[in-house]
Amino acid sequence: MSKNILVTGVSRGLGLEIAQAVLDAGWTVFGVSRSRSEAFAALEQAHAGRVKFCATDLRDAGAACTAIAETFNGREVPVHGFVNNAAEAYDDLVTNVQRGPLEAMFAVNVFTPMLLTRQVLRNMILHRVEGSIVHISSISAHTGYKGLAMYAATKGALEAFSKNTAREWGERKIRSNCVVVGFMDTDMSASLSSEQKERIHRRTALKEATRPESVASMVAYLLSDGARSVTGQNVFVDSGTI
Repeated sequence: MSKNILVTGVSRGLGLEIAQAVLDAGWTVFGVSRSRSEAFAALEQAHAGRVKFCATDLRDAGAACTAIAETFNGREVPVHGFVNNAAEAYDDLVTNVQRGPLEAMFAVNVFTPMLLTRQVLRNMILHRVEGSIVHISSISAHTGYKGLAMYAATKGALEAFSKNTAREWGERKIRSNCVVVGFMDTDMSASLSSEQKERIHRRTALKEATRPESVASMVAYLLSDGARSVTGQNVFVDSGTI
């Protein structure tokens, strides 16, 4: 069955991998990001008609929800899956935490995803869709990393939100899960030195970074009908960190 999948943060990194996995499954990507990257534009050209795009800043939840609804014909087009992938990192010691950056990160990582989930749920209910919601979480919510306390807190909030969403809407056959992602070599980790990355790798069973394509494959599975009995779960794709 053809599906319409809303994915945030599609311009690069993991979001781009997820968009590709959605397309490989034969579904349509409704991509959201602040700007259209060259890599995402290439996907649009390669999969004409199955890739849509909305440029919006997820720091402004109200404006983002409105832009997404208007761009993708909100009530008219059924949404079968939502992948909350976009995230902002605010890394620092707890003793240095500043309210401004903290609020900005919570807006992108928690508040806007919650409001988008509300929007997606209403769409699924309207169209009687047995849908799937997938939140991208982080291993930092389960094991400590110096400087990541604030970021980990946003992911912990998402995991609690997802589990309760699953319980609340399971009767409608709407599922909600989190993919708990291990350390990846992405733009978000580019500021780390080789030595710092190696220390992180040594904490894993596989002694290597988590591969974005593995995460994207798991997301595609959770969106698929093959995962109809999977909901309210935290699924770890972390190279064996935990």
